Amino acid sequence: MLFDKKVKRVIDVEKAEEEFEERMEGVELDKKDRPAMIIAAFIVFIPTLLLVLGIFLLVIWFFFLRHV
Repeated sequence: MLFDKKVKRVIDVEKAEEEFEERMEGVELDKKDRPAMIIAAFIVFIPTLLLVLGIFLLVIWFFFLRHV
């Protein structure tokens, strides 16, 4: 199967979490890693949120405010 590993991870969540915790035991984050992850999340999520908000506003304008 093409995504066999991902399917197994979804089916057996507890085992996947245990394996992840085992892999992350020896990994320590630097003090600059957390701000880097937050900035990366903003870079990923803000354009998506703006796009969804724009679609909602366009639909609202099309149905309710177009004839004003």
